[in-house]
Amino acid sequence: MIGSVLITGASSGFGEASARKFASAGRRLVLAARRKDKIDALVEELSDQTECYGLELDVRDRDAVSSKLTSLPEPFSDVEILINNAGLALGLEGADEVDVGYWETMVDTNIKGLMYCTRTVLPGIVERGGGHVVNIGSVAASWPYPGGNAYGATKAFVQQFSRNLRTDLMGKNVRVTCVEPGMCETEFSLVRFEGDAEKAGAVYDGMKPLSAADVAEIVFFVASLPAHININQLEVMPVNQSWSPFAVHRDS
Repeated sequence: MIGSVLITGASSGFGEASARKFASAGRRLVLAARRKDKIDALVEELSDQTECYGLELDVRDRDAVSSKLTSLPEPFSDVEILINNAGLALGLEGADEVDVGYWETMVDTNIKGLMYCTRTVLPGIVERGGGHVVNIGSVAASWPYPGGNAYGATKAFVQQFSRNLRTDLMGKNVRVTCVEPGMCETEFSLVRFEGDAEKAGAVYDGMKPLSAADVAEIVFFVASLPAHININQLEVMPVNQSWSPFAVHRDS
């Protein structure tokens, strides 16, 4: 079976790069995102390489996810690979100062949106004999940093949810992979700092981060392995990123 590849958050970053990578391999695509203009432009561009269907979708809207993902037209409705990419980080304030609305938006998108999409698409994947769920996590799931509070917690959910999906799907021929990138120069920091390009750019000063295309190569790799191989979890950082020593506060 060769079905469709459904990518959420496909209008930019990892999602857009993954769409380009899978299109280059001739895979049929369903590209979903909130920004309809960007999705429409990407569908028009990639339609020269493969069959593409664009979908304006906010993954936080449970009813919209259910109605739109269960009414995809033929031949796009036979989703084989779900790439749960839609997600974001907001702010870097400490937990005692952060806007709680930021936390709510991250939970609604990174956790609830991923759950809605998975629960809607997964029964069809199982019924059609198998497929692959690829969840985009983050190194923040495992390694804390100042200001990463709720964002890291949402990605820890993605990591553990992926593991539990594997156990639930045992014997049903469905692979589950959690891809966890480190520092990557996309719109991620621009969104986190609410459009402040100077702050966003400073994040990557003096180092070479991953690119969206790098992560797309990894997503394509795990999805292209022989069907009996499951990459459970894949953490990747740029060479110039590693872990810091333990922080110790000392009285002066």
